[in-house]
Amino acid sequence: MSRPQETPSPPFGPLVTGSYRQGPRFSTYREHGTHDWVLIYNLSGHGRYTHNKGTLITRKGDMILLKSHTRHDYGTAPRHAHWEPLWAHFIPRPDWRETLDWPEIAPGILHLQLKGREQQSRIERRYLEMLQINASPSPQREALAMNALEEILLRCALANPKHATARIDPRIRRTLDYIGTHFASPLTIADIARECGLSLSRFAHLFRAETGQPPQRYLEHQRLLRARQLLEFTQEPIRHIAEQVGFENPFYFTLRFKRHNGMSPRQWRAQALNPDQNNPPS
Repeated sequence: MSRPQETPSPPFGPLVTGSYRQGPRFSTYREHGTHDWVLIYNLSGHGRYTHNKGTLITRKGDMILLKSHTRHDYGTAPRHAHWEPLWAHFIPRPDWRETLDWPEIAPGILHLQLKGREQQSRIERRYLEMLQINASPSPQREALAMNALEEILLRCALANPKHATARIDPRIRRTLDYIGTHFASPLTIADIARECGLSLSRFAHLFRAETGQPPQRYLEHQRLLRARQLLEFTQEPIRHIAEQVGFENPFYFTLRFKRHNGMSPRQWRAQALNPDQNNPPS
């Protein structure tokens, strides 16, 4: 059996990106891999990754990470007409370690399967934007493209089965996203249950089972977290902040804020402005 032909490595750079659509006989082989990491998104068709434990066949929505100096033996999958991957060679930043902790199917070969059209389309769009940015003449090209890559990896981390969020029921995960973008509205738990497509009692039970707390408590916690940020970084009147985070009654907002944080909104703001001084009276 003939030895696969070695394919030259891409030129050195902090980020080298591209895409191609290959036919049924496409194959790449690099015995010693490359000096950098490779991120591959399967846009369409089927890819083949051969390793010392067998062969992985990928389809749309699959993502592969090849660590540096890992043997490359990939191409269009047997008995399939084409393969269209998006790829990026990159040097990971030191603080990306946790986002790159994907399931490993073989030494140096990591695999992540994006589930659901929304998850796939979001990462796919950002990936295509990264390719466009990285090919532009902008003097900020490299910084913007690396920023797009980091966003892709962060979103992949949410789909990683090793990540705690990925183990949450997808209906509750959608609910958490919905609360995060609508907590300033006059939401009720019934509204959120309808958005989730569940009855009120079933939703409340499932939410608590998945998150460890009742939905009302979680909603209030998100509102008060945002209130703390507004108190620290803006000069907005407290009554306006109460409205912005979904409390119609500023007096009730103050009561709930003090219960959660051990001090009134006014005291919280004073402490943020003068952390070394004693809290003034409410």
